[in-house]
Amino acid sequence: MKTEKLKEMFYKYNLVKDTDVFRHQHFVILTRSGIEKIQAQEEINVEFEVVKSEPNFAGVKAIATKGDKTIQTYGSALKGEGFKDGNCNTHYVLEMAEKRALARSILKLLNLYEINVKSEDEAEDFKKSNN
Repeated sequence: MKTEKLKEMFYKYNLVKDTDVFRHQHFVILTRSGIEKIQAQEEINVEFEVVKSEPNFAGVKAIATKGDKTIQTYGSALKGEGFKDGNCNTHYVLEMAEKRALARSILKLLNLYEINVKSEDEAEDFKKSNN
């Protein structure tokens, strides 16, 4: 069942292997381009609200709407010394929090988490370079 839904997703959104999607040990991972292709094709509107923005931490709320369905979710980023006390390795924490909120909102709105699809922006462990 999951495999069929994954194939449907791949073809429906014209995803390209290696640029839009790749396999992780336990998940299928969408890249930023994959997320944005899906958002554009589904005509999903996403609005953002900054919840908190500090030099080393940011939280962003995303409100995603498609037709009469709306969800809200959050993305955050904490710059640490390596990953032992943070969840990103960039000083652009607000931008990272926004990318995470966008990806989560698209995945949640389309119920893609149900078939084990994640976004590479959600965790540093999901980056293609780490696999």
